[in-house]
Amino acid sequence: MAEYINTFLFGVYPYIAVSVMIIGSVLRYDQNPYSWKSDSSQLLHSKGLRLGSNLFHIGIILLFFGHLLGLLTPHWVYEPFITAGQKQVLAMTAGGIFGLMCLVGMVILIWRRTTQDRVRATTKFMDMAILLILFVQLILGLMTIPESAKHLDGSSMVALAEWSQHIVTFRPGAADFILPQALVFKLHIVLGLTIFLLFPFTRLVHMISAPLKFLLRSGYQIVRKRG
Repeated sequence: MAEYINTFLFGVYPYIAVSVMIIGSVLRYDQNPYSWKSDSSQLLHSKGLRLGSNLFHIGIILLFFGHLLGLLTPHWVYEPFITAGQKQVLAMTAGGIFGLMCLVGMVILIWRRTTQDRVRATTKFMDMAILLILFVQLILGLMTIPESAKHLDGSSMVALAEWSQHIVTFRPGAADFILPQALVFKLHIVLGLTIFLLFPFTRLVHMISAPLKFLLRSGYQIVRKRG
């Protein structure tokens, strides 16, 4: 039974989660485009928002791309320059720094959402739910660091990378790489996939349409002076 559950969670569930994320996001943008926003609460209460938001966004963006590059880069690409063990230590160090940065930011944001009456009054259920889910996911991620420190040969990191690469290339046997791994890694992966599943139903969709084009604009921004 354990093997069947493992096969479903790490061999089938990833495709379900990503499919729901893609199809759900397309349908939401098509059917309800005016909900495609982050609903800023800065005008309601600005204290702590800049610090919390910057720490959270910088930390989570660096963590996301760190996971993306770390898991999807084949071993043979970095093998001539760095060993699997050294890569694992680098990932633990960078993940710890960025994770703590993100954690401080999330604590500030959760504090705002729960203690400020005006912000709490405009907070939707999914706004708070996804914030708490991300918080738990971050805690699980930080908990993987001491677990990784128990075996610094890089074997677990290689296994997790093999699982990821098998999933994205639709190769069979992906779940087999996860079966012997520690429980904290499995929980971290399952909750991460669940975040993909919930993605279209939350404010996270604004990530897809981030206005990056403004960073490359050639002209000046026209601002009307107050009063």
